[in-house]
Amino acid sequence: MWEILNRMTVHHPAFPPHGVPLHLDTLRRGSRIRARVRWTDPSSRQRRSRSVTVDDDVAAQEFFELMRTSSSRSIDPLLTLSDYAHSIGDRFLRGVDPTSTADGYRAGLRLRVLPALGHIRLRDITTGLVDRAIDSRETVHSRSTLKNTIAAPTRVLDEAVRDDLIARNPVRDRADRRYRTNLELPRTKLIPGPNDVARIAEACERIHISYGDHVMLSAFLAARSSEVGGLLVGHVDWASNVVTIERQCFPGAGGLSIKPPKGRRARRVPIIEPLEPVLRGLTTRRSRNLPLLRGPRGGVITTAALRDATGWDELVASLGLPGLRRHDLRHAGATWFANAGVPIHVVSDILGHASVETTRAYLHTDNTALQNAAARMNEHLRESAMSA
Repeated sequence: MWEILNRMTVHHPAFPPHGVPLHLDTLRRGSRIRARVRWTDPSSRQRRSRSVTVDDDVAAQEFFELMRTSSSRSIDPLLTLSDYAHSIGDRFLRGVDPTSTADGYRAGLRLRVLPALGHIRLRDITTGLVDRAIDSRETVHSRSTLKNTIAAPTRVLDEAVRDDLIARNPVRDRADRRYRTNLELPRTKLIPGPNDVARIAEACERIHISYGDHVMLSAFLAARSSEVGGLLVGHVDWASNVVTIERQCFPGAGGLSIKPPKGRRARRVPIIEPLEPVLRGLTTRRSRNLPLLRGPRGGVITTAALRDATGWDELVASLGLPGLRRHDLRHAGATWFANAGVPIHVVSDILGHASVETTRAYLHTDNTALQNAAARMNEHLRESAMSA
């Protein structure tokens, strides 16, 4: 049917509304046939029509069937991706966290997907077109941005499948891909050590003490930025020498959002000596219900706020760590625990991961564990030789 429609000369690019009676007629014009559909618009009461010129009766009947189908489902089968996305609104965000993830999907759709593919009809979007649109952006956007960009059309076209406008979602046919290195966001291969983090915190503290404290908490608690924002004074337990991370707090749609951590379960992190002075300063003579840390203006310190306030990229580059991200502080803390010989399942609990395999991907361990293993093995061999 679609192939026939592509060969038709369409005189009135309109489709009948849902449920209106259709009047069909044909008229021969030499060797060809004009097929026409007429209806009365239920709102304006005006007569509307759509006609095509085709080669034979079979093509005319296929055109009539297309118009009947359009009338029965009330959606134009020739909609562009842009028109369809606007028609469904936020329906494609069902099941998505409205406080955080939804904004990224909306931005990906509005800023990157629709400018590249919005003018194309739904049924003409192919896997290759999507690939080429994404390929062109791989060198200028982060992997996280690209994931949000791909997720948006995937969800929109899933809705088109449900509306019976396309048979299958071409975005879901994309092969797994290895993203090219982002040339505008160079990444350091080094995980900062505790002394490096202390230097970063000291540099941030020159702008405001809260930024330096945020850096220390993120690294030595191996915590996400939103989790640092969710800490209360009462979450610091000096009797047990642990900090409990049980919520995250960040600006979201409709104001400040507070919800459980990403793994939806509280976790306890031991207080490491370099962090003690920071925590003492943030907890002494303060009510348990107060936020542990807030920025210069009393608001939550987000990763974007820290970046803008400190000139993060230039700051870390000047300290010999070009490309270091704020989230890399969490990776660093996890790696320090692993390099110190803490068992992987304990590190996983500290990070709040459901699987140790996720934790393994997080770590950037050095040769400390191998060196410790060699020392233990050498000691064992010496003891065996002496007892022989």
